[in-house]
Amino acid sequence: MSDLSYTEKLGISPEIIALAERAERDIEGSFRGVDAVAAENTAKVLGAFQRRRVSAPMFAGTTGYGYDDLGRDTLDLIYADVFGAEAALVRQGFVNGTHALTAALFSGVRPGDTLLAATGAPYDTLQSAIGITGDYPGSLKYYGVNYAQVSLLPDGRPDIDGIRRAASENSVTEVTVQRSSGYATRPALSVEEIGEICGVIHEVNPKAAVVVDNCYGEFTELREPCEAGADLTAGSLIKNPGGGLAPTGGYIAGRRDLVEAAAMRLTSPGIGGECGCSVAGSRLYYQGLFMAPHTVGEALKTAIFCSRLMELMGFKARPASDAPRHDIIESIDFGSPELLESFCKGIQAGSPVDSYVTPEAWDMPGYEDKVIMAAGTFVQGASIELSCDGPMRPPYTAYLQGGLTYESGRLGIMIAADRLKK
Repeated sequence: MSDLSYTEKLGISPEIIALAERAERDIEGSFRGVDAVAAENTAKVLGAFQRRRVSAPMFAGTTGYGYDDLGRDTLDLIYADVFGAEAALVRQGFVNGTHALTAALFSGVRPGDTLLAATGAPYDTLQSAIGITGDYPGSLKYYGVNYAQVSLLPDGRPDIDGIRRAASENSVTEVTVQRSSGYATRPALSVEEIGEICGVIHEVNPKAAVVVDNCYGEFTELREPCEAGADLTAGSLIKNPGGGLAPTGGYIAGRRDLVEAAAMRLTSPGIGGECGCSVAGSRLYYQGLFMAPHTVGEALKTAIFCSRLMELMGFKARPASDAPRHDIIESIDFGSPELLESFCKGIQAGSPVDSYVTPEAWDMPGYEDKVIMAAGTFVQGASIELSCDGPMRPPYTAYLQGGLTYESGRLGIMIAADRLKK
């Protein structure tokens, strides 16, 4: 028997092991809060499963048009229950979160209308869908939808007065709010802040629909955006709500009329959500949603651990290790491309899949800068699994997310920290 610890067997230096042990002592209290939220959200999901009488036949696959797909239709009802919405659209046909969000945005605007971004410029890939960057046929701009934007305040918080003024314009029929920060340094929005934005918009412009990009935020709090006044919310199933098991897909939840309009965008006018078979069945989507509150809790613990370890190593991490959490993302400023690359390569080396691969920065579709991505994941690109990426531009920030289990996430981060030390 070897007397080496499991961390030493993975090649992690004693110095990093000691720092990790200190970090865990410092964040013990934060973990109790994460567990409490996970327990409450698990009860909410379990209640929805029981109320909708989930049974094994719902997991079976369907073919062709997919009419009367019991598993698909019941999952819609469960998502509506869990997200506090009138209706939901959960589909394997959404290829990513941007696809789901684009369908959601098309639900509330017509040619000549104005789409208002209330939290600054949206995430990079969504900018091309709107038409802010690029000249893509099929973008909102291509169909004659105007775009306006309210910049964030210097501290990264929403400009409530600016939102009030901009939303009062008669041409504004839809307002988009991005919960997470994307490739920015602002803090993620809490559900309470989202509720404040919704209240202001509905006060000055009752006809305007508020659409929330909920990616990375699901199950990090006890409430979801629709429960705070959002008209529509959308996200990806290979992030939080898929629980690490859903192999693809996205969801939209909110007002029934807007969900139906988004379904028409996904498929075809007149067809909407009535068609769309589940060839491989729905079990992983049900099981993933059931696991999601716990899995999100594991990802939050991983992020808190990463934050504290990086703080101890002298790097600036956001959110701070003792700060409230409203999404699963942790960002670390490295100040140099070499350190950013080293950290991402360490995360890849600490992954269960493709640990032998060396990530390199490259030109990714939808991004203005080269991006380095580390993702040794079971589901390709799943950011509820431990992954890390960042654009190659100052201040050379890494954005870490996920961790199916805290134990594996902790090890991956320790391996990455060891790379930084070396």
